[in-house]
Amino acid sequence: MAAQLSPQQLTEKHRPTLDQALDAIRTRAYWSPHPEHPKAYGESAPADGLAAFKALRGTRVDLDQPGTDGWTGGEVSPYGPELGVEYPHADIDVLLPAMRAGMSAWRAAGPETRALVSLEILARISARTHEFAHAVMHTSGQAFMMAFQAGGPHAQDRGLEAVAYAYREQTGTPDDADWSKPQGKRDPLELRKSFTAAPRGVSLLIGCNTFPTWNGYPGLFASLATGNPVLVKPHPRAVLPLALTVKVAREVLTEAGFDPNLVALAAERPGEGIAKTLAVRPEIKIIDYTGSTAFGDWLETNARQAQVYTEKAGVNTVLVDSTDNYKGMLANLAFSLSLYSGQMCTTPQNLLIPRDGITTDAGPKSYDEVVADLAASVSGLLGDDARANGLLGALVNPEVKGRLDAAGSLGDVALPSREIVNADFPDAVVRTPVIVKADGSRKQWDAAEGGSGAEAPYLAECFGPVSFAVAVDSAEEGLELLRRTVRDKGAMTVGAYTTSPETERAVEDVCLEELAQLSLNLTGGVYVNQTAAFSDFHGSGGNPAANAALCDAAFVANRFRTVEVRRQA
Repeated sequence: MAAQLSPQQLTEKHRPTLDQALDAIRTRAYWSPHPEHPKAYGESAPADGLAAFKALRGTRVDLDQPGTDGWTGGEVSPYGPELGVEYPHADIDVLLPAMRAGMSAWRAAGPETRALVSLEILARISARTHEFAHAVMHTSGQAFMMAFQAGGPHAQDRGLEAVAYAYREQTGTPDDADWSKPQGKRDPLELRKSFTAAPRGVSLLIGCNTFPTWNGYPGLFASLATGNPVLVKPHPRAVLPLALTVKVAREVLTEAGFDPNLVALAAERPGEGIAKTLAVRPEIKIIDYTGSTAFGDWLETNARQAQVYTEKAGVNTVLVDSTDNYKGMLANLAFSLSLYSGQMCTTPQNLLIPRDGITTDAGPKSYDEVVADLAASVSGLLGDDARANGLLGALVNPEVKGRLDAAGSLGDVALPSREIVNADFPDAVVRTPVIVKADGSRKQWDAAEGGSGAEAPYLAECFGPVSFAVAVDSAEEGLELLRRTVRDKGAMTVGAYTTSPETERAVEDVCLEELAQLSLNLTGGVYVNQTAAFSDFHGSGGNPAANAALCDAAFVANRFRTVEVRRQA
């Protein structure tokens, strides 16, 4: 098929956006080309997007991939309905060679063309944001507005951010150079050198259930923009958003004159578990993974032929030492604990509070008062069922519900969870967060570390709407517990509330030494579990929670290698 998207068209349409993205990652200022508000997409966009999503149900997403040997599906929305969508099942021995066949032309296209084609893919996804939002909502359990924003513009921003870093890193070396070494009275030694950013090979994206696009797009576009074909292996419960992404990518690649098999889907049959098989294939040179620590560790240990980028589990912690805005602190923490039912890798789990209490602008507050006031703040935030549904979404799977139901056995419950009915989706499992009191004395964690006692429940990730109000002997003891937690378990986020410059410096030092991202004294509309593309780094890549950050130069730079060719001048 002849190319319908010329290089000139791509340049005129997308080069300004690429330049703005490059400027944004340099300045770290706020910028986004993707509107957050649903009305920005046109008056008919909400109805059109819903209609497009409904039209997908009960159909097949035909990608015209080589090696298709059947069809698979079976997604059930956390809100209740079966999606009934089927996807091609691939014979990997046929698909992988077909993906590699297009690499040469894609490599030869160069960093700029790859970046601009990637931006065209993102632009077409952006135009269908409403449709994608429903797909994310009904596979992840996110409430619609969160699915719209996090699954749409915020995910697209992260994809564009990866493209910008990829372009910058690939163009840091000139394409050609003349080299001349003086030889005194003799003629100089002269060479003509060329430098090419060469891709490593097929990249495997292993998608997650909770944020299929937000967590998927950085790796997908980082690999594609650096010249690597991308095989997308979605989570079995969240195939649709990534299948639609693959379909758009294949259409754009074809129109731009490239092999559509540079992006392909690997949907699996129930119980097939193909991620392990794919991960150790010799053709797979890059792996992006978000999910459990156990499988992330397995990938890092066993997929030795590949560069492996993982985001795993962590124990996110907030130190509550003191505040000059007690009401604002409680409101901020209540929202952070409630958003998407705590089903975010950045949600705070452990709140470290001195057992003798804290100082505030509302007077001294004891540990029990802080916990009770936080519980009241959460209850007030979620007191209206309609508002609660909009914040909480639905529990994504039975495992999360099981952990929530078991929370009462982990300690004294300061805030019990309550069931909420979703009027639009009565089969949705919607629960408010639970807060459990816990003893954070040093003997508890020393005993666990020394093997003479059971590990305190707050020292392991309890993914979902479960948090622990951990009573520590002092702010200093809290800092030591924070350090141990980040070092041993990892953390995607750390928060702290303090009016003490000394404590602020101390918590900064802990995070700098243990490589964790820190938010201080958040009391307004920015929350510890939210990060902005082009400005914030999601994770650090330096503690056990993740070996990569979204997105920095390290996330893209090792997806290609620079190959030099020297010629006698």
